[in-house]
Amino acid sequence: MAEQPDELKKLVAVATDLVLSAKLRTKSIELIGHIGTHEALLSLLDLAANEQLTRGERELALKHAREIIKSGP
Repeated sequence: MAEQPDELKKLVAVATDLVLSAKLRTKSIELIGHIGTHEALLSLLDLAANEQLTRGERELALKHAREIIKSGP
């Protein structure tokens, strides 16, 4: 379990690094969505609120956040 928060932090760092390609940032957002934990949900919501990301990246983060919510109890 200790590895998951570190992995999540690294993926969030990649998703918010505007120097990296949009394709890499998008892949990072998708991977965060696949983690599916409460922490991942919060990270996706933070990404969706990040105005420096493109509209498409923010919408993708919201899409994955919705999927986590739908899969919950």
